[in-house]
Amino acid sequence: MRIRRCAALWLEPREETRFELDVLLAGGTGVVSSMQWFAHVPQLDTPVEVDVDDVTLLGELSPLDWVAATPLRARHGVARVRRLLQAGVLVGSTKAWTAGRELDTRLRDMHWHGLSAVCHARSRWESVDAAGEVEEAGLHNAEGLRQAYGVPPPMLHTRPDGGACTALPKMPRNAFDQLLDARASCRNFDAGKMLPLGQLAQVLERAFAERGRVRGADDFDVLKRTSPSGGALHPTECYLIARKVEGLASGIYHYRPGEHALQALPLDEEQVLAGAGKHAAAEGMSALDYLAWIAVGGQPYFADAHALCVLAPRFERNFWKYRNHSKAYRVCILDVGHLSQTLLLSATEQGLGSYVTAAINEADIERAFGLTAWLDGALAVCGIGPRAGQMETYELDPNQTVWSRSGKTVA
Repeated sequence: MRIRRCAALWLEPREETRFELDVLLAGGTGVVSSMQWFAHVPQLDTPVEVDVDDVTLLGELSPLDWVAATPLRARHGVARVRRLLQAGVLVGSTKAWTAGRELDTRLRDMHWHGLSAVCHARSRWESVDAAGEVEEAGLHNAEGLRQAYGVPPPMLHTRPDGGACTALPKMPRNAFDQLLDARASCRNFDAGKMLPLGQLAQVLERAFAERGRVRGADDFDVLKRTSPSGGALHPTECYLIARKVEGLASGIYHYRPGEHALQALPLDEEQVLAGAGKHAAAEGMSALDYLAWIAVGGQPYFADAHALCVLAPRFERNFWKYRNHSKAYRVCILDVGHLSQTLLLSATEQGLGSYVTAAINEADIERAFGLTAWLDGALAVCGIGPRAGQMETYELDPNQTVWSRSGKTVA
């Protein structure tokens, strides 16, 4: 048999602390620190704990070149090599290790930049009630943040090494300026209203639909959208959680940009609700409402949106051109940012509330929609729907273009 290291690997030295009563009774603080090593492999769900000798072994091996297993076992021990093969950190060439090898090969064929793949994998959440945790910590408002963290960095930045300033001309304001001023993240949706299908359709069309197509070469068509995209590749897909849309059955969908159509997807309600029991706030929710709630990290004001759009790039589309490129993942993030701004402005123009959030539980979203994190993982969620007439949850609206001082919507 031959062995090599997995395609992408980051070894993390992590300081772990624990309390020991004996240390406290002996006159110490009771807090004992120790160093542990963890191997981060993008295609694995969790980091693999390793020891110093494992680190030495992994440091010897190439992710490209195969080596004979027998000398490796002789130097480092049969049990150690087998444990790392079972964990998926090492890859074996024989039938016994087919599953791990095929998974590793699939990641290799994606052409991820190694550090980007690890960053993407390890920054994902699963079943996190972010809003509840923030409120419990007292960080849900400006006063709490100021008390906990002190004075924030200055709102406006002045370069001390700069020279004279040149005043720029103030140009006449027009309807586009008014649209930009009216865009504000909505935290107050009207649960008593339905979102008209036509309004949803127009938002989706403006943000995601095919606006043109160019034949670049044989089997290489280039899509045109209203937003720019690195290499004109447009890898980002839109998946929809439809809760209260007039004329559209509640459920989950995939938006088809070439046809301007929504394709219904199966929703495994039992699977979606599997983790609901750990959250008191989720008690009594339907599977769809729980999916909306957990998708946006337990932020109830965002979960109330009538339609939630999951923005999930197909990374292989982007990395086909930008192979093992240090900027390729960043381009995907920019892609999602461009599309979300177009979506928000389109919703604002129609008088709808909207938002974008990256505080999402990617793992829960991917499980519900049948996605794989490093193939087509979620990066952000946008929500749209009719605004409520009264502000119940605080919103930032500095120019009072959405809300009057009384907390009612501006007519």
